[in-house]
Amino acid sequence: MESVKSLLSRASHSALARVAEQRQSQNDWGEFVGSKLPADLRGRVRGVVERDGNLVIFAESAAWSARLRFALADLEPAIRAENAAIRSVAVKVLPRA
Repeated sequence: MESVKSLLSRASHSALARVAEQRQSQNDWGEFVGSKLPADLRGRVRGVVERDGNLVIFAESAAWSARLRFALADLEPAIRAENAAIRSVAVKVLPRA
């Protein structure tokens, strides 16, 4: 029988590892997408998240979101070549604080 401390420690470690993996994935996708975009669009991307085969790219405003959608239409083949598990690419708005 394991102690409660041991169980909590293991659960906490796996949660932290999962968060670290997600953060690394966000950074990797951010660098990948940023390297493929023109400079004016690159600076307007607020974040990139991959979840369950969906890649969501956050733009800082609705206007930049529309421009980003057009640019990403050309990049989708490169995104899928980077990760064949990506089924969809979406753009959402996440304004600056």
